[in-house]
Order: sequence, then structure tokens, then C-alpha cells
Amino acid sequence: MYTIREATIADVAAILQIAEQTWWPTYEPLLGKEQVTYMLNTIYSPDKIMNQVSNGEQTFLLLLEDEEPVAFAAYSPREENAEIYKLHKLYCLPKTQGKGYGKILINAVAEKTKQAGKHTLDLNVNRFNKAKDFYERMGFTIAYEEDIAIGPYWMNDYVMRKEL
Repeated sequence: MYTIREATIADVAAILQIAEQTWWPTYEPLLGKEQVTYMLNTIYSPDKIMNQVSNGEQTFLLLLEDEEPVAFAAYSPREENAEIYKLHKLYCLPKTQGKGYGKILINAVAEKTKQAGKHTLDLNVNRFNKAKDFYERMGFTIAYEEDIAIGPYWMNDYVMRKEL
């Protein structure tokens, strides 16, 4: 049994916990310990997530399984083109992977995008992340490659797009 609701400031600790438990097994084999540590401290600092939640910079959807937060997604209009929405974050606790929660959250974000009158959803995925195959099964296609500097490191991503 699961429920989805919009996250609030009170959920920041749960979001950080899900990110921490998901990032290590997902990204350490791809990026190494130093880069994962740096990126978690940069992208998922408590202040950064708190600001994103409180000022509406990103809308966070929290998925709860039997009242326990186990997955989240975050989205917003793209800064450079408000006609396109971007799925910034999608993480499910490793113990819940395979239960369909990622699909459920993508569909929820797609529905919110359509409710906003928009018809395009983008996301970034590391070019070596096996999640790329999942996104393709969800109807996303590679739009272009993007290399983004994060401090001394690089995120080597595909930007994937789905028309809704």
C-alpha cells in the first residue's frame, strides 16, 4: 500500500535519507567515493533541499509505503524554457526497487506537467547509469548529451525527453 503527497519542510530529513541510501550503491561504482561525497554534500545539503522545498524552486513528491517515506521525485519548469518541465530527481530506496515506484512517480510528474498545460518532460541521466534503460521503457528518448561541471567534477549526462 502506497500513497503520494507533496513534500514539506518536515520531510527534508526523509528526502536526505533516501538520497543517501540510494546514491552510494547507484553512483559509487560509476563516479567513485570522492565524487559521490562531494556531490551529495553539494546537491543534497540540508539547506539546499530545504530551500528547494520551501521556496517552490522544485516540487517534491514523496512516496510512502505503509506511511514510511521510501521514494521521491522533484520537478519544475526548466529555467531556460518554462514550456518544458524537468524531472530533477527520482530516487527509490534500494529495498523498494522493482516495486514500480519509479514508474508511479514518473507518471505522477507527467500528470502534474500536463495539468500545468505543458507537454514535454526532460531529465538528465548519467550516460553509464543503468537507469537509462528504465527511462527508455518509460518512453523517454535521448535528446542530446550534456557535460555539467560540479565543482572539480563532471556530470556526463544524457538529456532524455518525453512528449506527453
